[in-house]
Amino acid sequence: MSFSLRLGTPFNLVKNAIQVASAGPVLECFQVYQPVLFPSGAVDETIQSDGSENTTTIGPTDSTASCQTLLMEHSFGFSYGIPFVGNYVPPKCKFNRVTMNFTVTSRGRQFDRLALMYFNDTEVWRTSTAEPTTNGIRWEYIKDMTEYLYFWNSPQTLIFDLGNLIDDTYTGFFNTTLTATFFTSDETTSPASLILPISARKGSSNSASVFMLPSDTALNTISFPMNANRAVFSVSACGQGTEEFWWANVLQSDTDSFVPVAGTLYGYSPFREVQVLIDGQLAGVNWPFPTIFTGGIVPGLWRPIVGMDAFDLKEHEIDITPWLPILCDGKQHSFEVRVVGIEDDGKTSGSLTQSVGDSWYVTGKIFIWQDSAKSITVGSPPTVLLPAPVVSISQTITKSGTGANETLEYTTDVTRTLSISSKIITQSGSRLVTWTQNLSVKNYGLITLFGAVQVNHQTTSGIDQSTGGLYYKREYTYPLFTDTTYLSDPISGNFTIDATVNRGLSLAYQGTPVHPTGLQPFAHLSHSKSLYSSFTGTSLNSVQNGTAHYFGSPSTRTSSGYGSTDQDFVFKGISSGNGGSRELYRRSVEAVNGSVVRDVESIVGVQVRFYNRRPRTAIRQERDTITPKESPRRGLGRGPGRVKEVLIQSGN
Repeated sequence: MSFSLRLGTPFNLVKNAIQVASAGPVLECFQVYQPVLFPSGAVDETIQSDGSENTTTIGPTDSTASCQTLLMEHSFGFSYGIPFVGNYVPPKCKFNRVTMNFTVTSRGRQFDRLALMYFNDTEVWRTSTAEPTTNGIRWEYIKDMTEYLYFWNSPQTLIFDLGNLIDDTYTGFFNTTLTATFFTSDETTSPASLILPISARKGSSNSASVFMLPSDTALNTISFPMNANRAVFSVSACGQGTEEFWWANVLQSDTDSFVPVAGTLYGYSPFREVQVLIDGQLAGVNWPFPTIFTGGIVPGLWRPIVGMDAFDLKEHEIDITPWLPILCDGKQHSFEVRVVGIEDDGKTSGSLTQSVGDSWYVTGKIFIWQDSAKSITVGSPPTVLLPAPVVSISQTITKSGTGANETLEYTTDVTRTLSISSKIITQSGSRLVTWTQNLSVKNYGLITLFGAVQVNHQTTSGIDQSTGGLYYKREYTYPLFTDTTYLSDPISGNFTIDATVNRGLSLAYQGTPVHPTGLQPFAHLSHSKSLYSSFTGTSLNSVQNGTAHYFGSPSTRTSSGYGSTDQDFVFKGISSGNGGSRELYRRSVEAVNGSVVRDVESIVGVQVRFYNRRPRTAIRQERDTITPKESPRRGLGRGPGRVKEVLIQSGN
């Protein structure tokens, strides 16, 4: 994937600033992603001819019998530490597929908030909110939840933790409705027969079960079923607080470079690694995708098109099948999740550190497939090839004529490989199973003008592969470029923030992953069902570009701003044999100042939506009122201070 790069440092401009003076319609927010299979066909969020956004069946199929259950209808106001708790009872209809619809409305002022959904102790979905306006916002997200049939088939305690605060300044409630639709379709994969949580395990007290690192130890000791024939660890992790913009952090030795002017910067480098350990041994890693929430950088970037994965934070799969000869011995085994950064020597060397900033919200779960009850899995202990990661860093500081630090230029390059294999003997026979990972990340950072301007250019790439059992391969690239400038007048207190963001996501799957790849709807569409049997994988490529400006005057409690964002998204099926691909879904959308001005959408090469209403006049600046409860620098993630309230329950 190629795209132009010109971007810089992130910041989370606290949305206590927004209150549009003039009345207007409710803002319909949306995330661009591939269609989801519904009883009526392929469904997604799309722009109508009048400019509104709705859930639409863009690829109709022969309707199938279905039933629907209301899982939650709840308003999250002052909800920190008070999650919604409900009882789920399976419907009476037959089903082998489950699709959820999450609909939210809000109005007023509010931060973006993180939300986690659990069945008992197991996290099953992680999302975040859009930031409301005075006139109000609304969004829907449709999600395939079929991989959790183990839970859907029996009664569960549903816990939905969306921490929020309400006061005289932050007035926005999040009014939510969550439904599940159950139906049947032809399936080619079998769901896991057991799912075990690795979490704080607080579901029995109707509480959220997330671990918060580094203050918690994210470790469970469990007994594994002795008849397992496949096991996959799925890890969910994202940074909050001082770690929300981890990819823009500086090397630990450079955190005090601009103290007299800009204060202390966040450190431990712009590299993060989420580790999964079994009995203290590294079993696999996740180099996280740099999620930018809807208050990140400048809020005007994400209206109404939110950032990639903001409404659906993806999990990372690690195949732990090579560990089954040890795990199936009937004894207790420990599973732990850690998040590490880099501690540097101030020169060119660095090593992984066990400490990072506050905080990372992590949980895990193990998807397990089992043989008959009397079968016992045995084999050889895993052979672990785990060379130390290769870390290369550089840093250069230039000074002004007065001797003050004026610029900081730094690089952080890391590569890692690992291979874990074992011979396992199950009910179906003996086989050699192997899990491998090859990863690299390059990050270039430049801070100039005594800390006022920051540029970051990072590219993460990797290949994860499982062989010997059910084949699985995941190739991914996450390019990100940000460029932000924060300038303030020391006399009046007025400030401006200018930002540019260019980012991408390239993701290809082959074989049998645990989580849905998005290919399922195309088995039923008339234009693609004849091709479906030849597909052995999928590829997804998305590019998002945006620019925004913000002016704030704390003394007069006013502000103004403007922003524009465009996104191109392409989803393909990958065929076996020659490895060719076929485009299945494409969307190109652009928004200016909170309004969609262009939206072109096609499915299997057939255009299903064309919307083009570019403004004939100059771009209008939004004028708002602000309440200066936080400094913009703190909101940018450029240094310590009182950051956004942490509103997800921890495992303490």
